[in-house]
Amino acid sequence: MFRFSNKVCLVTGATSGIGRATAVRLGREGATVICLGREVKAGHEVEAEIKAGGSEALFIKTDVGKDAELVHAVEQTLARFQRIDVLINDAAMMTFTPLLEMDPADWDRVQNVNMRALFRLCQLCIPHMKGGAVVAISSVHAFQTTPNVVPYAASKGATEAFVRGLSLEIPHTQARINALAPGAVETPMLRSNPNVQNGTEKITGQIGTPDELAAAICFLASDEASFINGTTLVVDGGRLAQL
Repeated sequence: MFRFSNKVCLVTGATSGIGRATAVRLGREGATVICLGREVKAGHEVEAEIKAGGSEALFIKTDVGKDAELVHAVEQTLARFQRIDVLINDAAMMTFTPLLEMDPADWDRVQNVNMRALFRLCQLCIPHMKGGAVVAISSVHAFQTTPNVVPYAASKGATEAFVRGLSLEIPHTQARINALAPGAVETPMLRSNPNVQNGTEKITGQIGTPDELAAAICFLASDEASFINGTTLVVDGGRLAQL
C-alpha cells in the first residue's frame, strides 16, 4: 500500500523508538521522509534504511529545542523538495525531579522540546501544506500520570489542547491537526524511566511496539483519516480502560 506516494513527510525524533519506526513505515508506503534527530549515526542509518526500500530520505541533524535548528530544517526541506505534506512531531524528553526541587531551566527545557517545537514546526510547515496532516505525539500521561514527571505530563496535556485549538484555526482542506496518545511502548524512553524501574509507574497491561504505534500514526496522517480532525487517538493497549 502506497498511501504516501508523492508526499513529503517530516518526522522529529526519527532516530529511535516510535519516531524511527514511523519514518521507516512512511518510506515503505512511498513517502519522501525528512528525518530530524540529534544522533548523527542513527540518523544516517534510518536514512539509508528508507533509501534501501526504494524511497527518498534526508536526515537533518536537529535539536528541536533550538529554534534556529527548526528553521534550518524546514528551510532545507523546502529548498530540496519544495513542499511539506505531513508533519509528525514525535521528539520528546522527560525529567524525574520533584516539582518543588526542580531547576526552572529544566522545566523550560522540557517545554521547549515537547511543546514549543510543536508550535514552531506548525508555524513553519502548515503554510506550505494543502490537504496536509499534522500528528503530534501525546501520551497517556496527559490523563493518568505519576509523581516526579509533572513537566512531561503538563506538556502532553498542553499538546492535546494545542491540537484542538489549532484545528479550529486551520481549514481542514489545508491541514488536519490530530494527536496520538501512546501507552507503554517498548522504547529506550520506557526502559530508562526510573519510575518504571522502581515500580512507581506500574505497567499492568500490554506493552506496545514502535511498529504498532507507527501503524496508527500513519493512519492518522493518511487520507484514510480524512474525517478525523482536532482530536486524540489513544493507542495504549487498554491502559486507560483500567481507570
